[in-house]
Amino acid sequence: MKKLLLLLVAVHCSLFTAKADEGMWTLYNLPNAVYETMKMENYELPYGALYEGDQAVKNCVVNFGGYCSGVVVSPDGLVFTNHHCGFEAIRSHSTVEHDYMLNGFVSNSYEEELPNKDLFVSFMIEQKDVTSLLDSLGYEKRAEKGTGEQLVDSLERVFQKQISAKDSTLRVELKPFYEGNRFYLTTYRDYNDVRLVFALPKSMGKFGGETDNWMWPRQTCDFSVFRIYVDPKTGAPAKYSKDNVPMHPKKWAQVSLQGYQPGSFSMTLGYPGSTSRYLSSYGILERRDAQNKPRYQTREIKQDIMIRHMRADEAVRIKYDSKYAQSSNYWKNSIGMNKCIDSIGLIQQKAAYEAKIRQWQDSTGFLKDKLDFNKLETFYKKRFNAMRAMMYFSETFGRNDEMTNRALRVTRGIQVKGDKDKPKKQYIDFKDNSDTWDLNLDREVLAALMKNYREQVEVKYQPDFYNIIDHDFKGDYQLFVDHLFKKSQLMKNNKKIYVNKKNYHKDPGVSYGESLISTLAEIRADLMSTNDSIDNLERYLCAAKLRMEEDMPNYSDANFTMRLSYGQVGEYLLAGQPSGYYTEASSIVKKMEQGEKGVVDYEAEPIMKELLSAKDFGKYTDKTTGKLHLCFLSNNDITGGNSGSPMFNGKGELIGLAFDGNWDSLSSDIFFDSQLARCIGVDIRYVLYMMEKWGKADRLIKEIGAK
Repeated sequence: MKKLLLLLVAVHCSLFTAKADEGMWTLYNLPNAVYETMKMENYELPYGALYEGDQAVKNCVVNFGGYCSGVVVSPDGLVFTNHHCGFEAIRSHSTVEHDYMLNGFVSNSYEEELPNKDLFVSFMIEQKDVTSLLDSLGYEKRAEKGTGEQLVDSLERVFQKQISAKDSTLRVELKPFYEGNRFYLTTYRDYNDVRLVFALPKSMGKFGGETDNWMWPRQTCDFSVFRIYVDPKTGAPAKYSKDNVPMHPKKWAQVSLQGYQPGSFSMTLGYPGSTSRYLSSYGILERRDAQNKPRYQTREIKQDIMIRHMRADEAVRIKYDSKYAQSSNYWKNSIGMNKCIDSIGLIQQKAAYEAKIRQWQDSTGFLKDKLDFNKLETFYKKRFNAMRAMMYFSETFGRNDEMTNRALRVTRGIQVKGDKDKPKKQYIDFKDNSDTWDLNLDREVLAALMKNYREQVEVKYQPDFYNIIDHDFKGDYQLFVDHLFKKSQLMKNNKKIYVNKKNYHKDPGVSYGESLISTLAEIRADLMSTNDSIDNLERYLCAAKLRMEEDMPNYSDANFTMRLSYGQVGEYLLAGQPSGYYTEASSIVKKMEQGEKGVVDYEAEPIMKELLSAKDFGKYTDKTTGKLHLCFLSNNDITGGNSGSPMFNGKGELIGLAFDGNWDSLSSDIFFDSQLARCIGVDIRYVLYMMEKWGKADRLIKEIGAK
């Protein structure tokens, strides 16, 4: 397929020939040209096998928790996803006495499988194009006025009401595709009783830590196992009950022990979160300087404090393991993306491609009165400082510490309790959630980030509590933060805080929250003055691109709807040398030996080294190489949200789980480089070997029935 957006100038066009590895394709309308290419690359199933009927491949793939992907692998509703996707569920069950993060978890019966509050999986039932309906309702004019989103939301509610009347277990989403040039309605069925079944110790599930994150070679055994439970009478989705029974799906993935070779067909199905490959050169510049830079600059400060406290106290580590992992993942991603943007001259490449679109527009007159590149550049420049301030604001004051969390909640409509007819008796309160945060860590993080925010953001966007810090606390951020935590009623658990008393707004925590909200409103106002104009111009730019290349199949940017990606297993040139297409057991043993010498990210329990030093790996041995494969590379298209996506062979059999991309492709959210971009998957044979040999999970191995 022709490169979607970021083409070099004409003299370099020969570098961008059709590649089967680029693309995040919707299933219900998969272009025939794409399917024919898949067949040429040894995909063996008929066209309809992906989407149509009870046995469609899509029916074993799930949206896991609203942030990852997963796959059903047994007739009893067993689900595989990544370890880092199950991270929070594993952490939430962990205590110092029973630390499942550190020691792993193995259930030996249905009764031992652990329920998880608020965790769900969703199956996609159907997807269809409803663009013509929105057009008939005047979406175009509404979008130009900035009210298009309200129309979409309103229509989604209508569709939801209609489908709920037919089946209360169904849910719909109406989402824009192709930058708002098309709209698809997707129907889902949610299952809310999802239980933890199996997890390796963190030493293996996150082996390599931040040292290896986004890197190749990898040895991480990145998987966890869950099970879907349903109502025992109807088999329908149900809230958790001890009486619920395992789901019996009509379709599950056959797990394969047959492996792969270089050039083997590889297909992923999953829920990629967000890409921006139609984004203009001006938008890429904003992403680099006003979004990525603030993100990694702020997170580095926060993470240094977090890891110091986590390493000093096991209880703190358990509370913050998941938070740290989430933060550090896109800290490193932002750094890598910016390096890629600069190293390949991405902004210049995109500008050259936009010049090509301008020439085509001049010759055809398409969107002549709507698509104006000069206006697009002007609007982006106008909102740059506000966007940068918003990123610093969200990275500084967004979900980093409990004081700020509570302060913002009281200003955003926390539930008020008490007699509605007696205002003076109305109150709010906060339950004791001390098992989720640490006082000393949160205080230090907030003080450090407050200081950094002030140093990085222009005075216009600085909350007025900085004046209090200067005058009442002599510029000492830590003293101010300690005062908030100690003196504010908001930090008193289970205490009634009367919201209509005269002194309520004098509470330092309430005042702090009101100051934040005031600043946030100012930032948002400046953003809103240009957002609609930018969105419309980017939509027109995408429309022009699609029209100019209407003879080519084009996929929409990812938006956390199910997508198919296909390609081949294979290596690439890494620092000028062949990367290899897989890693094997001896490579992790060597790293474990570094762990024994103090390299923290390579530390593992002695039993892990013993198991992976085996002379014979039995049925899990690769028939071609004679080794146990750990992880492998393909040129499938991947981004955040794809974590846990099943990787299928040409027969639709499961050979691995996607869990990462490589450092050289971190700009792939805005530009896919077919020479460098790779998807890293954990080999399903490695998964099963560890389940059997470490977990002794014979009941699960038998249930899965790998062939």
